[in-house]
Amino acid sequence: MGNADIGLIGLAVMGENLVLNMESRGFTVAVYNRTISRVDTFVQGRGEGKKIIGAKSIESFAAELKRPRKAMIMVKAGEAVDETIEQLLAVFETGDIIIDGGNSNYQDTIRRSAYVESKGLLYIGAGVSGGEEGALTGPSIMPGGSPAAWPVVKPILQAIAARVEQGAGNGVPCCDWVGENGAGHFVKMVHNGIEYGDMQLICETYDLLKNYLGLSYGEMRDVFAKWNQGNLNSYLIEITRDILGFNDEDGQPLVEKILDTAGQKGTGKWTGMAALEFGVPLTLIGEAVFSRCLSAAKNERLRSSKIFSGPRPAAPADKTAFIDDLGKALYAAKVVSYAQGYLLMREAAKEYKWNLNNGGIALMWRGGCIIRSAFLGKIKEAFDKKPDLENLLLDPFFTGVIEDAQASWRRVVSAAVQNGISAPALTSALAYFDGYRREWLPANLLQAQRDYFGAHTYERVDRKRGEFFHTNWTGHGGATSASTYTV
Repeated sequence: MGNADIGLIGLAVMGENLVLNMESRGFTVAVYNRTISRVDTFVQGRGEGKKIIGAKSIESFAAELKRPRKAMIMVKAGEAVDETIEQLLAVFETGDIIIDGGNSNYQDTIRRSAYVESKGLLYIGAGVSGGEEGALTGPSIMPGGSPAAWPVVKPILQAIAARVEQGAGNGVPCCDWVGENGAGHFVKMVHNGIEYGDMQLICETYDLLKNYLGLSYGEMRDVFAKWNQGNLNSYLIEITRDILGFNDEDGQPLVEKILDTAGQKGTGKWTGMAALEFGVPLTLIGEAVFSRCLSAAKNERLRSSKIFSGPRPAAPADKTAFIDDLGKALYAAKVVSYAQGYLLMREAAKEYKWNLNNGGIALMWRGGCIIRSAFLGKIKEAFDKKPDLENLLLDPFFTGVIEDAQASWRRVVSAAVQNGISAPALTSALAYFDGYRREWLPANLLQAQRDYFGAHTYERVDRKRGEFFHTNWTGHGGATSASTYTV
């Protein structure tokens, strides 16, 4: 019988910090790493004197674990996860539990859950958010997979998760069961997509403050500091405040010296791909991903900047009023981003028969994770009042937010366009709202075009829904129409 309550494989920064977090909550942890030297370095370094057991082989790692064995994998998504699963299957027994805490694609998790269960073991795909600091002090954890595994791992995962006040009590963990197979990693993927959107919105806001209003870095820092005291209070606003106030060794703003080419690890792209697959208009997050792609074309943009000209930004007379407009526009666009993310989760839940707790997901995101904000408490309230809420925009609180912000939002987008400052996320969010709020859209012409060139048929406003018609627009075509389908 082993001595360790749980094991962890993969001693990169996130893995190490999770181990230290577990140990600080009273758990004994066995650790293993493919490069064995990292085990010694960790156990004799950051883990010295702690209840951490280093293993030099997968066999000795398994032997150190109490039954049912519980092992968390923190390795690079993809083949490395599959290879580690195979190693564990060779030494684990019926009823043992494998937990993938990396950023795996939810479709891989669906496949792995079925495979591991077919071998008599249990599997969990857990999204973990919060970065290095969160892993150490309390991340947001989104577990899904084999339901029978949850009661076994729940005490450990909830113990190491972030905690937030909720209602009369406090200390509610930002970790709860999401659903079967890939549900946990799907929710984490959407979290990351929303993270892309939030970051892009903030960057566009910074661009307008800097290049339209002409504010200094100190002034911009003060704007974000003020916003962080109000309804925009969030981790990303907070760190933006700190970044804008951080100077390099020469006293100049460090962010000004950072090359403007953004990187990405793929989760935002996966969110966009899932949106296309499920037919959900995830426009803001899509623009956020494409904005990173455009930023990466730095050399091409340098050449283009010498060919094309645009309007010279001219700051408004009342900068204070525009800053107020900008804060409202940022908040309204943020609401749209979350509304779209929840729509995507709803469609995936229908497809995979997940029973997602939307309010519970908002609570899991309320603390520990990168998108944590006071605003998420309002989302939880919205879904607590109406669990089957069709769209977050239809909740009375958020309807009020949008109505209050609408004029400011339009002024901000207009100013960006008129002054040649690219603001794709702020703009696409407004375009989505304008499309969503309208009873009529010009898709009738689009359907006519499709029927004209491809006999794809159309429905009529003067007939009941579900009846399809085809017109011989030119007089030369036949009466045969193409089959009707919806993507």
